[in-house]
Amino acid sequence: MTGSNGRPDPLLSVRGLARAFRSPRVLLPGRTRREVRAVADVSFDLAAGETLALVGESGSGKSTTARLVLRLLAPDRGRIDFDGRDWLALSPGELRRARKDVGVVFQDPGRSLNPRMSVGAVVGEPLAIHGIGDARGRRARVAELLTAVGLSPESRLARPGELSTGQRQRVAIARALATTPKLVVLDEPVSALDVSVRAQVLNLLLDLQVTTPSRPAYLFIGHDLGVVGHVATRTAVMYLGRIVEEGPTAEVLGTPRHPYTALLLASRPGLGRGADAGAAERRRLAGEPASASSPPPGCPFHPRCPRASERCRTELPAETRLPAPGGRRYSCHDPEPTAPGNFFPPTS
Repeated sequence: MTGSNGRPDPLLSVRGLARAFRSPRVLLPGRTRREVRAVADVSFDLAAGETLALVGESGSGKSTTARLVLRLLAPDRGRIDFDGRDWLALSPGELRRARKDVGVVFQDPGRSLNPRMSVGAVVGEPLAIHGIGDARGRRARVAELLTAVGLSPESRLARPGELSTGQRQRVAIARALATTPKLVVLDEPVSALDVSVRAQVLNLLLDLQVTTPSRPAYLFIGHDLGVVGHVATRTAVMYLGRIVEEGPTAEVLGTPRHPYTALLLASRPGLGRGADAGAAERRRLAGEPASASSPPPGCPFHPRCPRASERCRTELPAETRLPAPGGRRYSCHDPEPTAPGNFFPPTS
């Protein structure tokens, strides 16, 4: 079904999600416990079969958001609805049963795969945990999954350490898809791979999203905007724990409205040759990220923003939603012009 904004009804709906990390103790008299607000008031929707990318610099809160969605961390506040259920209200037993509908691929397959288990045992473990099929059926399913990710069925006998990094990440993808999940969280899934292997793994993920019977939605955590432009249906840009811009990927990366999005695009290697080289270089040098433990007043981005005014220094910008289909939104008092720039050509 389709909502009033022209978008499909969400499989995953996140509203007002927040999480702070606090130091366990005070080391010096008179000091207070340090608090880092990793995620602050994050909201987004993800439809079935869609890919939403969360992008931003290190420390922007994107990986923490993913861990909150996976319930590897508990939020301080907020709501998560997944597949029509209040995800945060599930009991431990209900959560264990529901986890078969969620897969995850972490950044480093060398750390996420048990080196003592065979590849077949690694891929088949989710099936055994959730009691899916008998032993013979699980072996057949493992062989099917290994073939789907481009590995031979005989590779089930190998240990992860005997495979290349790219092959190990294919094993991690096979494991994530074993239970035919409705949602797969991909946390920097290709950043540890050689450039020559990245395109293969990305194309594999896109193919599997279509050929897997459940047509899973992907929540893609990344920082490489070239990769994001290749795989994501929609992109949400995070800064200091907040989403500052979100919408269809071709629009967000083609005509950024938030100055921080423009900064990220201008910082891509090799950009800025030609007439706009000076402007791109000035954007690259526009300050350092603020600390999440002591964010600035007003708009968190104003110390780095070339468009900042006095209002930006004192007032947190409200969210603007554009009426056009697609759900484009941004939070900025003085957004970038709407004319297409040369920061990132729209995806064809």
